[in-house]
Amino acid sequence: MVYLLNDNSTMALVAYWMITAGLLGGLAAAIPGWIDWFAIQDGTRAKRIGLLHGLGNVTVLLLFAGSWWWRTDEPSYHPSTLALISAGLAFIILGMTGWVGGELVDRLGVGVDQSAHLNAPNSLSGKPATDIPVIDRPH
Repeated sequence: MVYLLNDNSTMALVAYWMITAGLLGGLAAAIPGWIDWFAIQDGTRAKRIGLLHGLGNVTVLLLFAGSWWWRTDEPSYHPSTLALISAGLAFIILGMTGWVGGELVDRLGVGVDQSAHLNAPNSLSGKPATDIPVIDRPH
């Protein structure tokens, strides 16, 4: 979008490498996502929403991969119309899958520790979420 609004060829180059990074990050995120999806109980709304989230994100990866591919041989990675349409569709679908992912965590509690609370210790501490830190209050 910045490239289109400003006709700045540097932004086409930046977009190309940001798409590259996004594809690598998306592939890396797919592994724990796949594992988490298999842990959801079959026959639940969460399983169906998780499938929608995952398939939507695979579609996003494929659309961005197409956009990346169609830019690769272009001078300074300038996007063709097809590359722009593909990236635009991916962006729209990404917004929807992000919302669905939020629904999974916030509404359905997928991936949320059963004992989670506002004062739970950091997960890297090795302590269970049930540990409640003692807060020293003045009398």
